Amino acid sequence: QVQLVESGGGLVQPGGSLRLSCAASRSIFSIYAVGWYRQAPGKHREQVAGITSGTSIRYIDYVKGRFTISRDNVKNTVYLQMNSLKPEDTAVYYCKATDFGKDYWGQGTQVTVSS
Repeated sequence: QVQLVESGGGLVQPGGSLRLSCAASRSIFSIYAVGWYRQAPGKHREQVAGITSGTSIRYIDYVKGRFTISRDNVKNTVYLQMNSLKPEDTAVYYCKATDFGKDYWGQGTQVTVSS
C-alpha cells in the first residue's frame, strides 16, 4: 500500500506559480507510475501530468510548456511545478500512484487562480 499526501496549493494571481508536492509513505523508486490529476467544479477529473518509474513523462496539451512534473526518489516525493497559471487551472489537484495494478489517491489540494 501507499499513502499519499499533497501540499502546496493555495490562492495565486493569474500568471503566478505554485509548486505542488505529493509525499509518499514509502519508496517511490519502484512505484510504476505517479500522476497529477485535477477536478474543477462541475467537471470530470482529468490527468494533468504523469511520470513512470522509467522517467517517462507526459502532459495534457493544455499545460505543456507551463507545468513540469518531477520526482525525488530520496524524498519519496513527486512535484508539479506550475507556472503561468490561468484562472482555468483552478481545481482540486490530486496525486495518484499506480502500483501492481492498484491505484492510490491522495486527499487533494485546492489551487485557485484569481485576481
